[in-house]
Amino acid sequence: MNKKRVVITGMGALTPIGNTVNDYWNNLVAGKSGAEPITKFDANLFKTQFACEVKNFDPLDIMDRKEARKLDLFSTYALATSHEAIIDSGINLASINLNRAGVVWGSGIGGMKTFQEECFNFKDGDGSPRFNPFFVPKMIVDIAAGHISMKYGLRGPNYVTVSACASSNNAIIDSLMLIQLGKSDLIVTGGSEAGVNITGIGGFNALKALSTRNDDPATASRPFDANRDGFVLGEGSGCLILEELEHAKARNAKIYAEVVGGGLTADAHHITAPHPEGLGAINAMKLALEDANMNPEDIDYVNVHGTSTPLGDIAETKAIKEVFGEHAYALNISSTKSMTGHLLGAAGAIEAIACVKAIEKNIIPPTINFESEDENIDYNLNLTLNKAEERTVNAALSNTFGFGGHNTSIIVKKLND
Repeated sequence: MNKKRVVITGMGALTPIGNTVNDYWNNLVAGKSGAEPITKFDANLFKTQFACEVKNFDPLDIMDRKEARKLDLFSTYALATSHEAIIDSGINLASINLNRAGVVWGSGIGGMKTFQEECFNFKDGDGSPRFNPFFVPKMIVDIAAGHISMKYGLRGPNYVTVSACASSNNAIIDSLMLIQLGKSDLIVTGGSEAGVNITGIGGFNALKALSTRNDDPATASRPFDANRDGFVLGEGSGCLILEELEHAKARNAKIYAEVVGGGLTADAHHITAPHPEGLGAINAMKLALEDANMNPEDIDYVNVHGTSTPLGDIAETKAIKEVFGEHAYALNISSTKSMTGHLLGAAGAIEAIACVKAIEKNIIPPTINFESEDENIDYNLNLTLNKAEERTVNAALSNTFGFGGHNTSIIVKKLND
């Protein structure tokens, strides 16, 4: 079967280091950290008192106050980035078949803040079960995709993927397959997360998953550094418009890159820890290369999951060496989570955008905050430490992995007719 080709024609980003794609990219290249003391609630009693929050964002810039009250923040973030991406794509929605245009979104936890607030309100009330009628519609994870489809009248496939931190990569891969198989012409895809709240910080603290470097938040996310002590929680959203190549050409669309492959696997090992040898990650990257009909030597850049956890960074570097062999030492590798923190279910989307921009600009964003070597990590690998590097980037691979052992890899490359 000849699979249809799939391209990226629009992008939107709302991140801790920039509220548009261009601002996000410029701050990535500059090595800017988004980690600061938490402002959304009083975190003084928590072991972790900082996060990578979205800054200077006003929902009323894209919607009225009445609509904003009916949405959890993760849906608001989704609508903000889909708005930017739709405009960026130049699509005239009145001119396309909306029955063949859909939304596949990703989120790991959805409306956690809404759930938290309703439970707190009930606990602190008089015992009467007075819940907000929008409680469930605000909280459920699928609702972000629903709101995007309703806003733009997209009547094709519509659902949300939930695979923890792999969720938005999962959504991108699903979107790729739907278009490849001829089920859709255009998919709005990506992911959003708004987990910087009491339950988010408290829950991840209980897991001992978060950095506690409260004295210097800006340097807390330090993938591959010997003194890394956990990830920094982030929030935000990323959106990509995936479109069938001929459909995009017919409307003279601007094309950023082609999505050529995806791999989906499971570690089948542990609820939170990666397989120590990176077996699931190895299989995901191999499947993505096979799906793309590419050799390891065709990849120039790997945007790693790289969360700054003691076990994860080691396992992923082992996996890259296994998949790429000697070519692993010719790659540029970097973790943009060193700057954005970990956006959980939205991570894959903003990191896919980083890969597309790396291809467009021929610049590799750095892994910041590196100071000390870990004897378990091979520093002959080019981990793009502390400073961006210029190089030709024809193809990039992006990894995202999730609690539960979910592994996803996607490959994007320059469009070659």
